Amino acid sequence: MAYVVKAFSLKKINLAPESTVEEVLQNVAMIISTPKFSVPLDRNFGLAQRFIDKPIQTAQPVLISEVLDAIEEYEPRAEVENVLFAQGGRPGALIPVVEVNILDGER
Repeated sequence: MAYVVKAFSLKKINLAPESTVEEVLQNVAMIISTPKFSVPLDRNFGLAQRFIDKPIQTAQPVLISEVLDAIEEYEPRAEVENVLFAQGGRPGALIPVVEVNILDGER
């Protein structure tokens, strides 16, 4: 089953998720919402932001690559099916929307 996760949609962190699915989806939301170098004890966590100040046609493939790499590294239980974009509140702002399957979530 595919789940859709949008960056910056997580309002609060659940420190005791009730299921593996909830845990993985929360982790994916954190990964795609966090800029790389902003987490003190793990500077490589998140997205590298190499897409900033690039034209949309150039930024989208770079952002897709960063999303795929970050999720593969930090949440191996999620398999990315698709990466789409929502328009942000400002012109040119890209918000990743990721469709994932949970590999280990049906236990």
